[in-house]
Amino acid sequence: MKKRRTVLAAALLAAAALASAAQVELRRDDEKHQLSVLADGKVVLVYNFEPESFLPYFYPVNSPSGKELTVKLTNPYPHHRTFWFADTVQLEGEKGAASFYNAYYSFKDGKGPHIRQVKFTAEKAEGNTATLGMELLWELDGAKPVLKEVRDARFLALENGEWFLDLRFTVTAEAGDVHFRSDAAHYAWPYIRIHPQFSVQKGGMLVNSEGGVKQAGTHGKAAKWCDYTNTIDGKTEGLAFFSHAENEHPHTWLTRDYGTFGPRRADSKNGKPFTLKKGEPLTMRVGVLVHNGDAKEGRIAERYEEYVKGKVSLLPPLGN
Repeated sequence: MKKRRTVLAAALLAAAALASAAQVELRRDDEKHQLSVLADGKVVLVYNFEPESFLPYFYPVNSPSGKELTVKLTNPYPHHRTFWFADTVQLEGEKGAASFYNAYYSFKDGKGPHIRQVKFTAEKAEGNTATLGMELLWELDGAKPVLKEVRDARFLALENGEWFLDLRFTVTAEAGDVHFRSDAAHYAWPYIRIHPQFSVQKGGMLVNSEGGVKQAGTHGKAAKWCDYTNTIDGKTEGLAFFSHAENEHPHTWLTRDYGTFGPRRADSKNGKPFTLKKGEPLTMRVGVLVHNGDAKEGRIAERYEEYVKGKVSLLPPLGN
């Protein structure tokens, strides 16, 4: 009887949590080239795919209280684009490498390396979740394809303004062998550029899964997740960046006290040339948890374990 009561209580708590979670809505504006994710009528995340930009990106990324967690354009490093994915690669037969990571400086008047949104393959909101799918092309001048990219995403609205995004990026060398040429720092796999108001330089805190603190204790270190938080107007909030167990571990992270952070590939593909053969895919899966409190109060370690064990999300295993 006691066991049955425990199970019933857990079921009631789960139902109550689901009922109190925000209702999710998707709004797509093809004139502005934006797809917005709303929770209880408030915009929390926007996917931008305007053709004049050198790549698609997510902005804004809003905290539970509505503050901007990322910055769209900043100096120095104006090629940083809030929450983005890019690299430097060379298509077999081309004379030189094309930097999609630095394409901000070279993509002008529709010419130069760029990543182009082709179409949405999924777009559905139901209850407190949303499903998104995007197909993109990494192209040279004259729309010459280099890599096909597929993004699969699941958005989950949580309680008290918190939310979670589970995102898988897959690039495939469909046009021929593709040689990756980036060093260990200048590729986004992906990167997030935290808004200065949340940075360590403005009193924020950066920690990782291994107990490392700030850039000195997290940059170049192996970890499963990193978390950026700050207290602004008396409220502590943050963004945790998870590397899923599907990825090759261990791998290190690039972190900066001014606000950039993101996972590196495993050592064999980090800062070392490697090749994707024609038809071969390369995948990265990450989770983004926008949360209340600091890393301890937000239970980041516990929630990471829930994520990788499939208790939080959402995307099917690779191959399904």
